[in-house]
Amino acid sequence: MIGLRELTLDDAEAIRRVYGPESVKFLGRAPMDAVEVRSYLADALVSAARSPRTLHTLGLTVDYDLLGVVKLRLERPVAAVSYILRADAWGRGHATEGLRRIVALGVGELGLAEIRARHHVDNPASGRVLLRAGFTRTGARAGFMDYVIRPPSPPAR
Repeated sequence: MIGLRELTLDDAEAIRRVYGPESVKFLGRAPMDAVEVRSYLADALVSAARSPRTLHTLGLTVDYDLLGVVKLRLERPVAAVSYILRADAWGRGHATEGLRRIVALGVGELGLAEIRARHHVDNPASGRVLLRAGFTRTGARAGFMDYVIRPPSPPAR
């Protein structure tokens, strides 16, 4: 069963695997080492405690196994989501379902008018995930494909 949950300090090894060499290929960064993982988790815990909360960094789990991370950033002019999965979890629909759930949080519980996302142009699989999650492609710029999702409009009266 797929779920989203808050990260804990006990997730260090799982996060290191999520941010491994294959998964970060299109992110313009190196894989996370142990020191960076501890800082990442500490930042996630701090952001979870803020009020109002401007960053949701949630672990994506399948049967309690942490396979990835989905984020909803509210600190920008327009809300944005991102996701990353460890390589051995690719191609099974987990990222799509994780995005659907974090979008439901954003447009449902938080009442956001729209959420943006993007992916590197050399990573079309990420674009397919976004489309399956309900996003619409809006264009390309600076080596990235841009997407948006908006809640359905209320019915006309």
